[in-house]
Amino acid sequence: MNYTDTLLSSLPINFQSDDSSPVWLNKADNAWQLTATTMVAMQSVPGLMILYGSMVKKKWAVNSAFMALYAFAAVLLCWVLWAHNMSFGIRLTPFVGRPGFAMTPNILHQFAGYYVPKADYVYFQFVFAAITVILLAGSLLGRMNFYAWMLFVPMWLTLSYSVGAFSIWASAGFLEKYIIDYAGGFVIHLSSGIAGFIAAYWVGPRQSHDRQHFPPNNIIHMLGGAGFLWLGWTGFNGGSPFAANEIASLAILNTHVCTATSILVWVSLDMIVYKKSSVIGAVQGMITGLVCITPGAAFQPNNIYMSRDCGAMGSHTNGSIVWFDTLVHHDGIA
Repeated sequence: MNYTDTLLSSLPINFQSDDSSPVWLNKADNAWQLTATTMVAMQSVPGLMILYGSMVKKKWAVNSAFMALYAFAAVLLCWVLWAHNMSFGIRLTPFVGRPGFAMTPNILHQFAGYYVPKADYVYFQFVFAAITVILLAGSLLGRMNFYAWMLFVPMWLTLSYSVGAFSIWASAGFLEKYIIDYAGGFVIHLSSGIAGFIAAYWVGPRQSHDRQHFPPNNIIHMLGGAGFLWLGWTGFNGGSPFAANEIASLAILNTHVCTATSILVWVSLDMIVYKKSSVIGAVQGMITGLVCITPGAAFQPNNIYMSRDCGAMGSHTNGSIVWFDTLVHHDGIA
């Protein structure tokens, strides 16, 4: 028995390695990664299911929620069958990897120097892909036929999301050296926003009488869905380091400080300009703050506080700009 074996055998039984817990596996990192991934998954199901189903007219509620549920299931199957390797696998072109099955025999091997198995990475990146497609669905609620949506989901995942993920995040991607994207500001939020805008343009507007009066059918449920989205972002940004470390702690704190700042900015501007607050406005401010902080939630330019301060100021500025564009500029051109 060598020194390493002697040292390991002296550890408490729950820290010792066995067939299901090899020496390289950090149980704390693995437990946190699975927890963080589940929190991100709950942003989509049930978070965005509830949010979408309650923010639209009653006649669209079931269809809108079902669009989110279907997308979550469809993306998972596409992800393990071909899309994960297209996004993070062996380079096929500078834009995309070679399609392939993700659940190979090495799925439980150590992943890229981290202390978690590759299965954690496949699952974590799946929930990122799923929420991207579901965020895109927000532009199509009340517009798109469900059967068309069933075809759109795997096509967009394959032809658009995989290209963006490989180009920016994969080590062989041609933009990986030039773009800093901590947890999906470009790959997830920018891509879903642009795709949603273009999709809404080509699908066409809702009927005129629906555009004139578009009240949510259940504001309480809408707040519940928004709450899932906000708290789930703890896993979104906190899970991206793939370790239970200081970076995860900083990312989580920055995320919530900036989101709270953006909500208060939006509500304050509503009260100053329109003399009343808005629940829907607060939810829009929340989403603005979450999206704003995601690309740089854990970066430390000079010290541990600058990332937080820059994020808070950015959230304040971004919340103001989006508020003006959504309520003032839009009203002026509508």
